[in-house]
Amino acid sequence: MNKTWLITGCSSGLGRHIAQAAAARGDNVVATARNPDTLRDLADRFPDHVRAVRLDVTEPGSVAAAIALSAREFGGLDVLVNNAGYGFIGAVEEAEPEEYRPMFEVNVFGLIETTRMALPVLRRRTGARIVNLSSGAGLSGGAGSGYYSATKFAVEGFSEALAKEVGPLGIQVIIVEPGPFRTEFLGRSIAMAAREIDAYAETAGQRRAYRDSNDGKQAGDPEKATAVIMQAVDARHPPLHLPLGPVAYGIAERKFDAFRSDMEAWREIAFHTDFD
Repeated sequence: MNKTWLITGCSSGLGRHIAQAAAARGDNVVATARNPDTLRDLADRFPDHVRAVRLDVTEPGSVAAAIALSAREFGGLDVLVNNAGYGFIGAVEEAEPEEYRPMFEVNVFGLIETTRMALPVLRRRTGARIVNLSSGAGLSGGAGSGYYSATKFAVEGFSEALAKEVGPLGIQVIIVEPGPFRTEFLGRSIAMAAREIDAYAETAGQRRAYRDSNDGKQAGDPEKATAVIMQAVDARHPPLHLPLGPVAYGIAERKFDAFRSDMEAWREIAFHTDFD
């Protein structure tokens, strides 16, 4: 059977690629963006399968309307893809609340509210899927990405708990953790702290330099990433964690090794803390 997808953040990047791939194979797609005009070509190309809808994840009304449309136009919802989000570069000390808090509204609270509102519709379908876009930065924090990592660590924890709640209901959660892919992420999808402090030039400052030198040169092919995501969605037993690309795998492996090293080094002291 054809699936019905609701995908946030389809104006560019992986959201756009996933929407196109789903529609191309005959699935139904509610493709969303804050500016639905960016999706007109997709709707024109697949008029029977794509509905282009305005959705801002920080506006519950627009989320509810998109979910209602999926039920009205296509009879339900099988796959929710929480892709909307953006990044932020800056040392912890450099950033101001008005710079980083809006990112939490989109990356964390927007994802949470979209998921919460979609669950009653998803629960009506056997084998529904929730795909939450995290990042390699959601596996391990790096200098200059502390605030962005905080949002993606939140997505990881939320998704892991959600998986335990909805798994018995037949809904599977997939946390996608991409490394660098050649999308617009390092360009239009990243904000920067306005303040730069010289003391962080060799740490957070290197992250700023990485953006400038790697935008449009990332090794990852978004079409190949999309193919893996589609395969995971279709799998009978999809993975909860889905790192994408060698960089993401390297981040995960180094994190596991460092975590295990810390645990073992302190086991004899930190393990024995229960009452005698």
